[in-house]
Amino acid sequence: MATTHELIFGAGILGLLAIFAATFSSRFGTPLLLAFIGLGMLAGEDGPGGIFFDDYEMAYLVGSLALVVILFEGGLGLKKSTLKKTVVAPAIGLATVGVLITAGIVAYGIVLLLHLPWLVALLIGATVAPTDAAAVLSVLRSGNLPVPPRVTHLLELESGLNDPMSVFLTIGLVQYMIHPGGMTVPRGVLFLVQELGGGAIIGFGGGYMLLWLLRRAWVHAPLYPVLALSGALLLFGAAQTLGASGFLAVYLAGGMVGVNESRAANPVTHFFEPLGWLAQISLFLMLGLLVSPHELLGNIWGGLAIAAVLIFLARPAAVASCLLPLRWKVRETGFVAWVGLRGAVPIYLSIIPILANIRNGERMFSGVFVIVIASVALQGWTMGPLARWLKLKEGGDSSAASSL
Repeated sequence: MATTHELIFGAGILGLLAIFAATFSSRFGTPLLLAFIGLGMLAGEDGPGGIFFDDYEMAYLVGSLALVVILFEGGLGLKKSTLKKTVVAPAIGLATVGVLITAGIVAYGIVLLLHLPWLVALLIGATVAPTDAAAVLSVLRSGNLPVPPRVTHLLELESGLNDPMSVFLTIGLVQYMIHPGGMTVPRGVLFLVQELGGGAIIGFGGGYMLLWLLRRAWVHAPLYPVLALSGALLLFGAAQTLGASGFLAVYLAGGMVGVNESRAANPVTHFFEPLGWLAQISLFLMLGLLVSPHELLGNIWGGLAIAAVLIFLARPAAVASCLLPLRWKVRETGFVAWVGLRGAVPIYLSIIPILANIRNGERMFSGVFVIVIASVALQGWTMGPLARWLKLKEGGDSSAASSL
């Protein structure tokens, strides 16, 4: 009983500190992810808090629940004006082909610079390839950036859609490392179709059913958000159990509810906005607790080298390959390339090799953690100045843009 009371007391303190950290960071332009993770590290075993936490299974569970809420809330934020062909097509391209290009270039950089085996390099590349919905949405919504709507919509859609491809690559590579003969090319293709196609079917179908319930079920107004949350958890669990992408299913279901009218729209939206913040705070605090700063020191230079490849080579190449053929402006392409913030998803995916007992999985986790911190710190702090320098809302390709 005493331990339970102490845990509740500690959770209350961390929650209050997280609010103060968010207020402090907003005044100085610090990305919220950094503030929350930093607070978690201070509360951890190497910080003044001294809390020891190394339960990766619990971290995977909490991470899954938090990402369900974050992605569903991100889907709720979609509007019909967002779903235009000029945005949907490039977002799908970035979420699929872009992830593959990013993972491949990062893997090549790891082999070239760190001399790691190709399988390990590809696994690291797969985990850091997706942008993070929580990181991207928090910066876009709180930064008051002078960015055209279609650029914002593209970044929102991409961050919500690119997790399944990265999950497919990560799990496929882990399975191949455990049982090389079990992951053949036909099985890999079937796995990809099951992951993406199954997630889309469950997302659209489940989202339609959830929308129907929210429109037809006559319940007390406070119960509509509970119905929506239960539906999101049900869809995620069902998709994952069937071998499909639960993250894609949840995001699409949230989008189905968000873009269509219902009597439950206001209570559901008002409920999920603070719940999304709670999920972000809980997720980043937990990830900060999970990592040990003394372990990061041994991987810092390798992690920074990979981060440089990711930020300055892989992400720009992927974005240029997907957007320039669709005649996006150079300045918009450059901004999208820079706003490839990594966050909780890469760290969450790097837990999978540890749970699968992959050799040096914890070192991989620490390296990915360094990459994420470098990405958020550099790109998150410079996003606003870059948007103002590019003058994105003024249109045309100025000399500043052409210098990109």
